[in-house]
Amino acid sequence: MFNKHKLLEKLDRSAWGGGESLAASGKALDTRYERRHSRWYEQCLMGMPFHFIVGLPAVVLVPPLVVHGESFWRAPVPGLATTLWAVGASFVLTLFILQRMTRFPGTQAAAYVVPLVSAVFAATWALLLGVEPVDEHVLWGGYAASLLWFLIGYAAAQRFRRPRFAVVPLGEARHLTETEESRLYRLEVPRLGAQRIDGIIADLRSDELSQEWVRFLTKCTLHGIPVYQIKQIDESRTGRVKYEHLADTELVSWLPSPLYSACKRGLDICGAMLLLPLLAPIMLATAWAIRRDSSGPVFFLQWRMGHRGRPFRIYKFRSMYCDMKGKEFASGEDDPRITPVGKVIRKYRLDELPQLLNVLKGDMSFIGPRPEPVDLSQWYEQDIPLFSYRRVVRPGISGWAQVEQGYAAEVDDMAIKLQYDFYYIKHFSLWLDVLILLRTLKTIGTGFGAR
Repeated sequence: MFNKHKLLEKLDRSAWGGGESLAASGKALDTRYERRHSRWYEQCLMGMPFHFIVGLPAVVLVPPLVVHGESFWRAPVPGLATTLWAVGASFVLTLFILQRMTRFPGTQAAAYVVPLVSAVFAATWALLLGVEPVDEHVLWGGYAASLLWFLIGYAAAQRFRRPRFAVVPLGEARHLTETEESRLYRLEVPRLGAQRIDGIIADLRSDELSQEWVRFLTKCTLHGIPVYQIKQIDESRTGRVKYEHLADTELVSWLPSPLYSACKRGLDICGAMLLLPLLAPIMLATAWAIRRDSSGPVFFLQWRMGHRGRPFRIYKFRSMYCDMKGKEFASGEDDPRITPVGKVIRKYRLDELPQLLNVLKGDMSFIGPRPEPVDLSQWYEQDIPLFSYRRVVRPGISGWAQVEQGYAAEVDDMAIKLQYDFYYIKHFSLWLDVLILLRTLKTIGTGFGAR
């Protein structure tokens, strides 16, 4: 995770002076640099081995024991073997997705246990229905056991598992502050002392790093103590990439996976074709309410900048009075241009439903950076040269910036939104899309970030 080449280059240039090497020094690495983790039970709590050794057997074996008693070991039960395999596979799949999702900042796994476990077990039940005989009592018992296991486990991990990092207070790292997710211990001298830590955070590009500090960080690395670059830590805590410090090589490495891009397009088409008939009654009711509420067309059409700079017309339900002139974006819930019905459909994102047609056409995806109006996008490019790079992926109905920041003022907060968009592009993956989808569903239910 840290820049080894940069650190070793600096070490060769300054730390060892006239070519002295570790082997030539004849000094064995002492025990002062032995890896000291946080308490052992914090490391084990909700770790993958713990899930497989304790959690998986418990979730698979307890439900049939409760339903059938001890006899299920001896007397065969129709469909039980298939059911146990299904419960085990569902548990492992849920665990895998949760572990992937918790890598992203601000993700509290306990908040996503219920929808994720429910979706996985419902999908498992639907796949087996009419194909293989199943013991439904055991299957839903496994569902309840999985819910209980993950809820208690991840809630406990969130409460007790708080990593501790040592910080080299030089360069940008000196401004690092402690958060609820991690504790910091500032090193006054290049020595760990008796502190228990999970890693070291340093600004490896700082010219303030002396020979002694570089030597210390190198020895820590050789003993298996992770050394993290402040830039990566800052991104993992904020969910944003500061484009002011981007290098050309980083932009090249951010090119989205062609394989996942193709798979995502297929999922978009299937999802839009499934949702359009299901949501048609809601869309018709929304259109009727708009016509009754104020005069004017039902739909709002606008040219937006799309994938790879191709303009397209976006479809939305109209939420403003037609005779009100001014800015293109609402400044808040109290904006006088928004109709009474418009306030409701904006709060619960119903105005976005016609964009399912844009998804079918290929103009948009379900998840991606929000598309900006063409003229506004051209204006942003004059001030931010890297602004157009956000078009390397398809724009989306929802995105990382929307679930993290909400719908704020487009002009004033565009710099921050762009940092969120760059984070999405850098971590473009199925797991981030799943996380955004779950947060979007939560947003729809709560109305957070209504604009």
